[in-house]
Amino acid sequence: MSETPGDTGPQFPGDDGDSAGGDPFADIVAEETDRDPDLAVIEAGSRTLRALSGPPSGEDDVPGRPEDPETDRALAEVEAELAGRWPETKLDPSLARIEALMDILGEPQRGYPAIHITGTNGKTTTARMIETLLGAFELRTGRFSSPHVQSITERISLDRRPIAPERFVETYRDLAPYVELVDSGQEHRLSFFEVLTAMAYAAFADAPVDVAVVEVGMGGQWDCTNVIDGQVAVVTPIALDHTERLGETPQAIAGEKSGIIKQDATLVMAQQPVEAAAVLLRRAGEREATVAREGVEFGVVSREVAVGGQLLTLRGLGGEYPGIFLPLHGEHMAHNAAVALAAVEAFFGVGATHHRTLDQDIVREALAQVSSPGRLEVVRASPTVILDAAHNPAGAAVTATAIGEAFGFSRLIGVLSTSEGKDVRGLLEAFEPVMAELVVTGNSTHRAMDPDALAALAVEIFGEDRVQVEPRLDDAIEAAITLAEESDEYAGAGVLVTGSVITVGEARLLLGRDR
Repeated sequence: MSETPGDTGPQFPGDDGDSAGGDPFADIVAEETDRDPDLAVIEAGSRTLRALSGPPSGEDDVPGRPEDPETDRALAEVEAELAGRWPETKLDPSLARIEALMDILGEPQRGYPAIHITGTNGKTTTARMIETLLGAFELRTGRFSSPHVQSITERISLDRRPIAPERFVETYRDLAPYVELVDSGQEHRLSFFEVLTAMAYAAFADAPVDVAVVEVGMGGQWDCTNVIDGQVAVVTPIALDHTERLGETPQAIAGEKSGIIKQDATLVMAQQPVEAAAVLLRRAGEREATVAREGVEFGVVSREVAVGGQLLTLRGLGGEYPGIFLPLHGEHMAHNAAVALAAVEAFFGVGATHHRTLDQDIVREALAQVSSPGRLEVVRASPTVILDAAHNPAGAAVTATAIGEAFGFSRLIGVLSTSEGKDVRGLLEAFEPVMAELVVTGNSTHRAMDPDALAALAVEIFGEDRVQVEPRLDDAIEAAITLAEESDEYAGAGVLVTGSVITVGEARLLLGRDR
């Protein structure tokens, strides 16, 4: 196992290492005296590594920090107040607090129809696809997703754009007195995620939106988003994750996630393990829900790898949709698109009240515009650097397959930081066949797995000669880029940064994808 000695930070063009503090990265961090320490580290990395990656191309729909100092301070204050509550990783099997808050607010979540999404992998991408399709049919949308990649404002979107920071702060301040009132009457205060959920539902009602696209935070039955009545319930592929909270078998996890299926709703179900599918279908029968199953009522008819994505023919509930270009990589993205299309068809009554396809030109145009930041996202060329938020073995397996299919690197260097409590061994085993070398690192959160502990586990799977430790993410990314560039023999080398949404979000900032 190799480790670069010292902690002097990376050397950049024009940097001779003789700055006053001896470490330009540390000097920049020190300048950020009015910022949260973690945010200061991220900003410092952004200001240094941006020189390596060059300016981002195209429009980025993931916001950075607000440019206005007053707005930035107000948003930071709200973030700090929310962070003082129960974290979203703490699951309490009760809807009492969120129901009490919704009651005081006048049940804003009843003011619009909803599509409710659960599953283990693919939820956010599927939600973004659904949102894009609905918007293409001239419906005003609200989307609630988690976690965020870079900015907390990403979690609440109106008309496909993250809520403005000013509006986010205003929504929080409007709700704060009611939140305090509920806090005073409950055994436990409302959690971080419960307050955010209430903010989303209130913002959607205030907009107002024509339809809400709501992604669960964790599970389903007891997730606080479940105070909404989704006329369409979507279940993306179920795998083992959060087993300490949701159960240790696909059946147990499916039982929790099936809780979003409401009376007389439509269940749109991605391909599932047999035991999970049985649980979902049983719950659908109990709720007298209509069922649409991938591979039976809808699915992917054909797919071809294309430049910048893939070309698909999808079978929807009303018929086939040929000639769809999807600007995302991997077979799993094609299946996400099929699920999203079926969900939108179900919302419009296709397959139930009438039998015809949606306007195919509109569907093609919409899916050609879909983006999914942090999911097989290319953020730099020469060498190619890809970000992917895979954080469990199932997600890592599809990412590994997609990398091989879409990019064909002669050599892939991995950069990995994951969270405590994950199936890290399974994650490493999924990536080992496609990664020539691995740089293990950490991110700025307290939940990040210790790099040395992560490295010890990685050595068992990769071998000592293929593992390098760089405790700081900026150093890890530069080390991986250096490895990818070190020999002409490996001109087709690439870098994959992965392991968690937090790692990917910080890497995005470090590589300049913050504007």
